[in-house]
Amino acid sequence: MKKIALIIESAKENEVWGRVLYDDNLIVEEAGSIVELEKKMKKLLKDFHELEPKEIDFELQYDITGFFDEKKFLNTTVVAAKAGINGSLMRQYASGKKYPSLERAKQIESVIHSIGKELISVKLATKSQGKRNLSEV
Repeated sequence: MKKIALIIESAKENEVWGRVLYDDNLIVEEAGSIVELEKKMKKLLKDFHELEPKEIDFELQYDITGFFDEKKFLNTTVVAAKAGINGSLMRQYASGKKYPSLERAKQIESVIHSIGKELISVKLATKSQGKRNLSEV
């Protein structure tokens, strides 16, 4: 299985743009969803590099604009505050007007991972359950 980075550049409504760099060949494509984009990229990799689609495993990565396009539920101002970054600068990163350095991108990625860990530990209870957790039901 060949693991290849598929970078999501933009994810607007019904339109996802992505890129793959393979053997110094930059392949850029758009599709209606990430699943469709993966299929198109596999076909292009077969056409240009004779790679079998079944042997390709994409590692999804996001440029910062694509990430905030795809994950609209994340508030850029909150992520910026948790990362110690000016909110206006983060919005410029998210809109593609400016681009973070590698160090800054890793800092933002670390904050996003910590938010994910925080969310995965959430337990919800309903009023009818009293003090029991949903996981105990």
